[in-house]
Amino acid sequence: MLNYSNIFDNEAFSYKAYRELVSQLLLEGKTTGPDDSEAMLHYTKMNVQRMNRVEKTAVLTAEILEAIANIKGKYHFLVITEGWCGDAAQIVPVIDKIVSAAPDKFDLKLVLRDKNLPLIDAHLTNNGRAIPVLLVLDENKNVVLPKWGPRPAVLQNLLAEWKNESADMMVLAEKLHGWYAKDKTLATQAELLEVLNRLS
Repeated sequence: MLNYSNIFDNEAFSYKAYRELVSQLLLEGKTTGPDDSEAMLHYTKMNVQRMNRVEKTAVLTAEILEAIANIKGKYHFLVITEGWCGDAAQIVPVIDKIVSAAPDKFDLKLVLRDKNLPLIDAHLTNNGRAIPVLLVLDENKNVVLPKWGPRPAVLQNLLAEWKNESADMMVLAEKLHGWYAKDKTLATQAELLEVLNRLS
C-alpha cells in the first residue's frame, strides 16, 4: 500500500528544487534517472530551454482562473516526472503556474519516476510508465481523482498515428514538440481545467 503522505512530505521536492536539480545534474554531465547517455543529456538540455519558454510565455486562461476561484478546499498536486522527459518539460511548468496562481489552495511537489517505481506502477498508462503523471491529493494526502497525464488526449492519439508511420524517436520528438509549440499550452490547460472543475 502506497503512503502518499510520506511520499509527498519526505520524498518529493518543490518545482524550484526540481529545476535546480536538473540544471545541477547537467553541469555534472548527468540527467535524472539511470541513463546518462549523450541522447538523454541532449533531451534534458532541450527540456530546460522548453521549460524556460513555457514559464515565460504561457498565460493561464480565464476559464482556468475562474475554476481556481471556485475551489473551496486545499489540494496537494503530486507530479511524477523526469528531467529528460519532453512531455514533462511542456506540461509541468503549466501545472506550476496553476499552483502559483492560488498558493492558499494548492501546493506542488514532484517525484522522479525511476526512483519511485512502485508509485508509477500504480498509475500506468496503457501498461507503460508514461510521464508526467499528475495526482491530486486532498488535505489528508489521499488521492481524490484518477491520475491525469501523460499528455493531452488529442496529442496521445496523434502520437499513436505518428508511431505507425515512423519508429525514429528523433522524428517523433520533432513532431511532438512542434505540436506543443503550435498549441501554446491550450490543450493542456483545457484538460487541466476539467481536473480543476471536479474539485470545485
